[in-house]
Amino acid sequence: MEARESWAALAAGGVAGVCVDLILFPLDTVKTRLQSPQGFRKAGGFRGIYAGVPSTAIGSFPNAAAFFITYENVKSMLYHGSTPYLTPAAHMVAASLGEVVACLIRVPSEVVKQRAQVSPSSSTLQILSRTLYHEGIQGLYRGYKSTVLREVEVWVRAVSGMQAFSCESSYKIPFSLVQFPLWESLKDLWSWKQGHVVDSWQSAVCGAFAGGFAAAVTTPLDVAKTRIMLAKAGSSNASGNVLAALGGIWRTQGLSGLFAGVVPRMAAISLGGFIFLGTYEKTRQLLL
Repeated sequence: MEARESWAALAAGGVAGVCVDLILFPLDTVKTRLQSPQGFRKAGGFRGIYAGVPSTAIGSFPNAAAFFITYENVKSMLYHGSTPYLTPAAHMVAASLGEVVACLIRVPSEVVKQRAQVSPSSSTLQILSRTLYHEGIQGLYRGYKSTVLREVEVWVRAVSGMQAFSCESSYKIPFSLVQFPLWESLKDLWSWKQGHVVDSWQSAVCGAFAGGFAAAVTTPLDVAKTRIMLAKAGSSNASGNVLAALGGIWRTQGLSGLFAGVVPRMAAISLGGFIFLGTYEKTRQLLL
């Protein structure tokens, strides 16, 4: 992959990330409060719907840029000399590695953002200071394992054959392993049907379908991640044990608890997929 293409992927990814995160922030706040252990109303209801937005604004560009520069470079390397039937696997590996890198930036930003969303009376700076004072730097990476696990666990198990994070892949279907191969496949199918490469708006439509489907099937992991990130220091969920978090939700709230916030999550990510992937494709085309 040429340097110009890498820079285009980095810039386009960053622009797309900022656009989608800021536009859809209110829906994300509603989803977080629905998943909060204290319930929607106590977590703030519809008050302070933009609480935590500074954290998102700061983290969006580097997070999305890191993902796409990794995704495009890994995909380019794996495409070289590979057979067509291995293409979906290349997308899975590239998306998974992209998420591992991006999560190093995303998780601290999301910890602060989600705590601000359920504590609208506190500022983002107050929450950051409180987290660092009481929990140190590791507090900012609360939920890193569950966030990465949500994205890449099946790929890790498939490639290494090892017990990845000691969780079962049967219910931890990772978001990126669903979204990106589906997005790429839909684009290829549409291109084949019309006889030419899809336009940016068509790529955006494919992104909306892929994102909505991936959002639905990974909601339980997203709920577990939210509970872990919002847990008070010293509580059972603060340990970051994903299985324990999922088990606790199942025992106390059942299936409805595991899929708490699924509707706003699907709505946000479908619309987000349209904006994010459409903006990425259009910006990248303009830069190349």
